[in-house]
Amino acid sequence: MSLQLQFKERLHAGGIHLLLSLAVAASVTVLVFGFWFPGAYREFAGGTHLLLLVMAVDVTLGPLLTFAVFDRRKGRSHLRRDVATIAVLQLAALSYGLYTVHQARPVALVFEQDRFRVIAAADVLEKELNDALPELRELPLNGPRMIAVRKATPGAERNQSLMTAVMDGVDTSQRPSFWIPYGPEERRAARQGARPLAALMKHYPAENESIQNDLRAMGITQEATARFLPVRARKDAVAVLKEDGTVAGFLMLDGYF
Repeated sequence: MSLQLQFKERLHAGGIHLLLSLAVAASVTVLVFGFWFPGAYREFAGGTHLLLLVMAVDVTLGPLLTFAVFDRRKGRSHLRRDVATIAVLQLAALSYGLYTVHQARPVALVFEQDRFRVIAAADVLEKELNDALPELRELPLNGPRMIAVRKATPGAERNQSLMTAVMDGVDTSQRPSFWIPYGPEERRAARQGARPLAALMKHYPAENESIQNDLRAMGITQEATARFLPVRARKDAVAVLKEDGTVAGFLMLDGYF
């Protein structure tokens, strides 16, 4: 067999494997962006970066290995073993990557008195899930839920929460036993603690046009009524609040100023 023909056959086999890998990648993208990291969370919660990393490894690993080992002179049984080994390696890499993304998925947007914080599944102190309110004991698979955290009661609980934060690095927003719904009282508190959107636009004059476009997309036509709170996540963001304290959307700007 000539080297040119052998190269063409390897290229053909690697190309078929690449198309199959891209089809799998498309399905995974729908899962990650459609459910685990919906909307703006794919950007400020790190979903895009994680998915691209996983896909870069998975889409290139299998086809390159197939291109490297494919040789009809080995015989069918030998080729089948090679392809099966590559498939197992690729599936293992994909499974590990998906597990990593699954653990990094945002499960809660928590109101913490003067800001919001994105909590990933891996951040949650899972042993306390049974101590949470019944409606908050399951970590969602279809995007984060809006919740708040209650204050620790004075005395033993406050001392214990401080010790857990200092010694273990686990804040109350990561502890399901402190989770409460983002109800009317919490929405009022968020609204009262938020800053006027005019302050954000004054701080970022070059972004004013972009901000106004984003606000229109959120359905906010009167900027004077909108307020914002910073969002603590992998990437800087602010949450835009409506008059009732509900979150209208997010702007990819640093709200700490």
